Amino acid sequence: MPVSSQGVTVVALLADPDAPTEIAQRMARTLPDRLADKSGQGRRFDVEVVSEPFTSGTEDPTTLMRRIRDRGSAENWDIVVALTDLPLHSHGRKLAVNLSHEHGLALLSLPSLGGLRLQARARRAVEEAVLGLAGPQTTGAEGPPRRQPLLGPFVDRLAPIHPGQPGEEEADDVRYVVSGPRGYLRVLAGMVRANRPWRLVPGLSKALAAALATGAVATVNSTVWSLAASLSTPRLVIATVGSVAIMIGWLIVDANLWHRPPESSPEARQRAALYNASTVVTVGIGVLVCYVGLMVINLVSALFILNDRVFASLTRTPLHGTEYWTLSWFVASVATVGGALGSGLERDEVIRAAAYSKREQERRRALLDDHGD
Repeated sequence: MPVSSQGVTVVALLADPDAPTEIAQRMARTLPDRLADKSGQGRRFDVEVVSEPFTSGTEDPTTLMRRIRDRGSAENWDIVVALTDLPLHSHGRKLAVNLSHEHGLALLSLPSLGGLRLQARARRAVEEAVLGLAGPQTTGAEGPPRRQPLLGPFVDRLAPIHPGQPGEEEADDVRYVVSGPRGYLRVLAGMVRANRPWRLVPGLSKALAAALATGAVATVNSTVWSLAASLSTPRLVIATVGSVAIMIGWLIVDANLWHRPPESSPEARQRAALYNASTVVTVGIGVLVCYVGLMVINLVSALFILNDRVFASLTRTPLHGTEYWTLSWFVASVATVGGALGSGLERDEVIRAAAYSKREQERRRALLDDHGD
């Protein structure tokens, strides 16, 4: 890519709205200095953040690279690095980053970086992509000059990302793909991170209201006292697993969160399995957070409400710390089932908004529209 006449390389971070934009904005604060230090030779960089839904309506990497190229050609940018929180696939492979050295373009799929230390990993990936695109050119025996692809540090730090060969008709010339079981888990963790499962808790207000009401009634019910006092730890664990599974299943089925592939190809089925796995994990984390919160609330309520003499007279068991804990644990399971019933009062759009990122919501909305047509 050419460098601007002032000797400053202009780098644009083209980010999808929501999480990718937040990551790009935080990254832009220190990226110019870090790029200048690593590139040497007195080179300077100017970084701009542009937030727009460049992935709207498509997940095809080739189409996205063309959109990025057209967007960059309309501006005075030397290098464009696009960030999206959608997992990208092509020819059965999960893509991490696509590079076009000829046009100075990079497309980074954030889920491929995993769910932990995402900001630091994204910064390192962007730094090495920019330095690779702005690096010295090499001339092959045939064809136009090309710059060196990303070298060892990117692969080593972000393993198991490995170089993959792009298709003949595609716009990129260097591609890194995620492969193997570890890579699958990394992408899955990244998708769950992009969905932000902790937002599911405040997003299910009616379900939480039903769960809290069920818990309050169960806490003062003598039959529940007797059941809790008679249950062993394995049975309490079974009750927990059962109630959480009921809540997860109810939310997925009632809000139509299960992804069905639009075609029967192996690649489509593989992609659907990945989306459904991320849905189950996302909803599961949110439900577990709710469950733990219910346990704490029930424990606090029991400490203030229960009378040790009344409890002992009805259950023939003295009210000690173990009994408080056991009762709160069992009531949390009962309340979770009540919350599952209450979630039926939530609108499907509210549940999807709480369970998915903006890009994922738009993707699923487009799929529903296609099925409707």
